[in-house]
Amino acid sequence: MKTLWSTALWLQFGAAIDMLENALLACPAPLWRRQLWHDPSEQSRPPEFAEFWHVTYHTLFWLDLYLSGSREEEFTPPAPFAWTEQDPTWVLPERPYTKEELHAYLASTRRKCHATLVDLTDERAEQLVEYPWAHGRDVSFLELQLYNMRHVQEHAAQLHLFLGQHAVPDVADWALRAR
Repeated sequence: MKTLWSTALWLQFGAAIDMLENALLACPAPLWRRQLWHDPSEQSRPPEFAEFWHVTYHTLFWLDLYLSGSREEEFTPPAPFAWTEQDPTWVLPERPYTKEELHAYLASTRRKCHATLVDLTDERAEQLVEYPWAHGRDVSFLELQLYNMRHVQEHAAQLHLFLGQHAVPDVADWALRAR
């Protein structure tokens, strides 16, 4: 893949990860277990799935899985993390993950993202992958990474909004490019 494309993709994807990191680091302890939203119609999931720590974990888990390009059933996150979103079980981890654990996971997936995108070849970019959300249609690994970046940015924005609604000071604003 041309260096221009892979570099641009990394700079923007890395910026999305930076915004997730900014929110993670800015979250004060009293908000760690607070729910970002309440949806009474969503009763299939435990309410803890909307807590700050879990939204962060959810984002990192899928970031890691999609960077691997593995099928969901073939992927295992690193210890101490567990796959908690397997339909229809929606099992919570034994305990909420700590800010330090999630920050270490973020740093690891950030490095993985950088290496994956900087080393992205045309062959890898064109490789077809299949996920349930694609409804039986294969998508290219490149499209998967664009989807992945949008997913990270979506949750980073939710976390930033939540922190802003709780007047958390010193939350770094928009990241133009990866640090």
